[in-house]
Amino acid sequence: MNYKDYYDRSIQNPEGFWKEQAQALCWYKEPKTILDTDDQNYNRWFADGELNVSYLCIDKHIEDGFGDQVAIIYDSPVTNTKQKITFNKLKEEVSKFAGGLSNLGLTKGDTAIIYMPMIPEALYAMLACARIGVIHSVVFGGFAPHELAIRIDDCKPKAIITASNGIEIQRMIAYKPFVDKSIELAVYKPDHVVTFDRKQGVEWNEKPYDVDWEKLKNEAAPAEPVVVESNHPLYILYTSGTTGKPKGIIRDTGGYATALKFSMKYIYGVEEGDVYWAASDVGWVVGHSYIVYGPLLNRNTTIVFEGKPIRTPDASTFWRVISEHQVKVMFTAPTAIRAIKKEDPEGQMLKQFDMSCLKYQFLAGERCDVATLKWTEKHLKVPVIDHWWQTESGWPMLANMAGVELMPVKPGSAGVSVCGYDIQILNHEGNTMTPNEEGLVAIKLPLPPGTLRNLWGNPDRFKDGYLKMFPGYYFSGDGGYKDQDGYVFITGRVDDIINVAGHRLSTAEMEEVVAGHHAVAECAVFGIHDELKGQSPLGLIVLKSAKDYHTETIQKEIVAEVRAEIGPVAAFKKVLVVQRLPKTRSGKILRKLLRNIADEKEFNVPSTIDDVAIIDEIKSVYNQNKVGIN
Repeated sequence: MNYKDYYDRSIQNPEGFWKEQAQALCWYKEPKTILDTDDQNYNRWFADGELNVSYLCIDKHIEDGFGDQVAIIYDSPVTNTKQKITFNKLKEEVSKFAGGLSNLGLTKGDTAIIYMPMIPEALYAMLACARIGVIHSVVFGGFAPHELAIRIDDCKPKAIITASNGIEIQRMIAYKPFVDKSIELAVYKPDHVVTFDRKQGVEWNEKPYDVDWEKLKNEAAPAEPVVVESNHPLYILYTSGTTGKPKGIIRDTGGYATALKFSMKYIYGVEEGDVYWAASDVGWVVGHSYIVYGPLLNRNTTIVFEGKPIRTPDASTFWRVISEHQVKVMFTAPTAIRAIKKEDPEGQMLKQFDMSCLKYQFLAGERCDVATLKWTEKHLKVPVIDHWWQTESGWPMLANMAGVELMPVKPGSAGVSVCGYDIQILNHEGNTMTPNEEGLVAIKLPLPPGTLRNLWGNPDRFKDGYLKMFPGYYFSGDGGYKDQDGYVFITGRVDDIINVAGHRLSTAEMEEVVAGHHAVAECAVFGIHDELKGQSPLGLIVLKSAKDYHTETIQKEIVAEVRAEIGPVAAFKKVLVVQRLPKTRSGKILRKLLRNIADEKEFNVPSTIDDVAIIDEIKSVYNQNKVGIN
């Protein structure tokens, strides 16, 4: 199949293209209206169709004779537990828990928050909600009570579904007490809290709203799938907002199912029955799309991994999982690869395992630097495919579409436009930029199926944040450029572009050079206040472990390399060595936080930060090196 012809058809005739893709699903009522607009004049897909995603993820495969196929492999190095769950077993668990939720009075259109670790029960809860038309909102397990309370007040759940605890490497996180505290803080009070007790020593005081998971499930009759409209919200997923209040992304049912089914085959190149692993968490969009719904819609075996790329027990964990479970396609974040690379720079641990099962390695979640890409290619010896998407899109916007035509990899690029996405590079006036000229990344409307429908309870913020800047386009918030072959290079959030003495420079390009230094394990480059030039770039680096490096020499080499690659105009003069960089729990480096600390601006500690103690570590390094306005 030819990528260009296939892509062009999706842009020139979107209704015909997506009608064809929708036929890959088993609808209760097949849609006749493929594309129309809602009362806000925003595109809407398959409005008159009816279906149920839980049915498509489970019952349909059993009816087709695949009930004994493994649907979920639970691999938990932190508890030394492995479990294989067939589609038959999955139906039993999901339908009975859905029946239990119905017995609590939850019905189609109600909301429920799911606050759970990476255990099979998290998937049971999501699929059970989908089974009876309850709109779920998964909140990343371990979020502080204050953050959970904000989400409770926003989506007003009738029930919260949680577990006694999660495990962060060797540290126990008591989820249930967090939930109790969040309910104290919230204005809105849910009717029920359903808790799965992992029997790992966490205790809590019984509350009137408490319901035991096992008791609820065992006393319930199995629930049959409820028919929902294509545009019925499947879930709300909160993402960070610039105002400090999280944005509740609304995902529809029919468009999302169509897009995910399409993406599994045509982007990720997996066939029905293959083992697929997205090493993420159900609290993030990757977990929704590619741990739960995408693989199960496509009858893939999906892996639920409760662990980390390192220290559970070591940097060989990912390779052991791939080899042992015969993973065909794997998806993780570049930061996970960098963590492995730091512990095992020569890839010696990988040599213990037979990796011949692996066909493709996908990377996303942040920009993939060339050094990480090359290291992964060298050691895995398979195509390593960077791709780009957002919580808002729900599935990839840029990729190398492995299931259509595997194109050459261009290091630094997240690939070409995925079918359905008419991606343009615009200037601030909305004019299209020429090839290799940097601008703002926008997608011409209509967006394809599966993308955000709106923001929960805040349509004005939806329009202002995404549609207002360029009428007729969705604005991604990212900068980038497109080369003469149509490959797109994402340079980062627009506020990662710095202005040095009138020159607009990409800190991402500088970061690419820094990351390529042989001693650097991880790095961040960002602009800080400069009295003379407006802004100047600052680099923070984490050195590879188990090496005796001469820090001053490395710093001088990096400054010289950036000067050579970018030019003196970059004014790149300062590199500081830190022990670690602040990140979100999904692995994104918090560059804006690093910049605000340096500029001595007020900042809120992001709720997604991996370890708040890093902030003081960074402040100490800044003080020692006289970084800051004063």
